[in-house]
Amino acid sequence: MIEKKYGSNTEILYKGADISECNMHPEAPPICPSTAYIMADMDEYDYVNSGNGGYFYSRTANPNRDSLSELISYLENGESSIICSSGMAAISTALLTFSNCGDHIVASSSIYGETIELFNDMLSRFGIEITYVDFSDIEAVKNAVRQNTRIIFTEIISNPLISVIDIEKIVDIAHRAGSLVIVDSTFTTPLVIKPLDFGVDIVIQSLTKFYNGHSDVTAGSVTSSAELCKKMYSSQLRLGCCLDPNSSWLALRGIRTMGLRVSKQIENAQLLAEALSNNRHVRKVNYPGLKSHPQHVLAERIFTKGYGAMISFCVEDSRDKVNAFMHELRLVKYLGTLGGYRTSIAHPATAFRFDFTQEELIKMGMSEGLIRISVGIEDIDDLIHDFTQALEVFNAR
Repeated sequence: MIEKKYGSNTEILYKGADISECNMHPEAPPICPSTAYIMADMDEYDYVNSGNGGYFYSRTANPNRDSLSELISYLENGESSIICSSGMAAISTALLTFSNCGDHIVASSSIYGETIELFNDMLSRFGIEITYVDFSDIEAVKNAVRQNTRIIFTEIISNPLISVIDIEKIVDIAHRAGSLVIVDSTFTTPLVIKPLDFGVDIVIQSLTKFYNGHSDVTAGSVTSSAELCKKMYSSQLRLGCCLDPNSSWLALRGIRTMGLRVSKQIENAQLLAEALSNNRHVRKVNYPGLKSHPQHVLAERIFTKGYGAMISFCVEDSRDKVNAFMHELRLVKYLGTLGGYRTSIAHPATAFRFDFTQEELIKMGMSEGLIRISVGIEDIDDLIHDFTQALEVFNAR
């Protein structure tokens, strides 16, 4: 057969596109941005589309996303993981999969504010009822469970008060009632605790935070059994909240150093919490590694490696002085996120000032004097000095 010569515009589309026969073994994995994959015929399409492996469309499956999923499943001790476009996408995928009109959810009253908004503004419109409970009160959790309770939702370490949940007791309550336990473990990471080992059904991570750790990816994951993930995967396909290949590649790269990064962050958090607890301008420090923390003994029992890298502390309830304190910080910056390799602070009351009333914020523990810290990997003496000198503003003004 005579080889056909194509026009230059056609050749531009096809030259250099096939690397399948090259003997390449790169140390770093390639990024696979293709939105679609060429099928030989209908038989191959049917084979791939029936879940036998392979790729045909990026929303359905992508090599970079699959690599990330495999690593996260390993770290969480799960059978399977779904990779989503954000932490909230992961939470939404899980909740929308397993709740229906007429169902009831018991949720911790100390969870991420936007998760509360998802419950109140969206799920409630679908005829799903939510009861919020202080999960440090186990009897209150028991009493909140009903015959139609399908999900019990909590965080292991709450945001922003840094309280610790007795997850073993929560799992027992839920499973006796035939309910699923869904846990957001973003503040802890699998270095501190692997919730699935405690009987939790589904664990969610905002990969944006400690997992990636470099403040350059927005992503989330849901890890569970293969059976439950299969159901959530169907929801994700329809919600369209899969993570793109480039972000999946970046997240995978970030996780490679998570053991080093997060270990240092946890070590720094313990030392910084101790320093803050001895500072005359600090009224209270919330950190499970301190013996003064009400759940310190519980944290010792269920955590495997330190107490996490999140701290919150209370100073005088003065917006002006807290603002002045932030201006005095030289290293630490105010960010609307957490988990990066550099230390950052946030002001919880400001973060949700337009979403909740002042009374609701106070009830949730978000006073004007509450400051949250995401501890980084700086030299600890530099961190302690930065906070110490900035806190002097409460004495000077």
